[in-house]
Amino acid sequence: MSRVVHPIERESYAILRSRVDLSHLPPLTRAVTERVVHASADLDYVTDLVCDEVCLEPGLAALRAGAPVVTDVAMVAAGITRTGLELVCPIAEPAAAELGRAAGITRSAAAVRIALDRVGPGAVWVVGCAPTALFELITLDAAPALVVGLPVGFVGAAESKAALRASGLPAVSNRGEKGGSAVAAAALNALLYLGEKA
Repeated sequence: MSRVVHPIERESYAILRSRVDLSHLPPLTRAVTERVVHASADLDYVTDLVCDEVCLEPGLAALRAGAPVVTDVAMVAAGITRTGLELVCPIAEPAAAELGRAAGITRSAAAVRIALDRVGPGAVWVVGCAPTALFELITLDAAPALVVGLPVGFVGAAESKAALRASGLPAVSNRGEKGGSAVAAAALNALLYLGEKA
């Protein structure tokens, strides 16, 4: 079932496209960049976002094949607007807090371990809040189809995204401290909405 695009969203895209021409970008990269800029009203993402078509393609294929989507926080999961996805977000479960205490890691990192046990390889991971979740994912043998790594903050956010890019995992990230749940969800939604006209 196709999503109905609201007139305000169409107008927002028209304004965006009047301010910056992204037609030179490959289709998946353009879709992600436009949706992130649309969600944030921040044109800095045009140059700050790091997308690679070769990395986005397996992520899109995995989503279309029904791969589970793991999010670091409920706010990211809430921003993913496509129904019918298997969304996994164990951050609020008591087991995440217990594992975090026992292993001496953050609850976010513990939730990554728990989620990986549930979904195995080939999942799509979306991190918009916790740099420690992204650092943990990089250290594990998760074999993700795609990692949307856009955590926000002054402590570890830029460093975790640099580590993601250096890891060789298929990823979307950005170079700076900005990011966040809405931006991370928008990047994933761009792939889910591919083919729709905004």
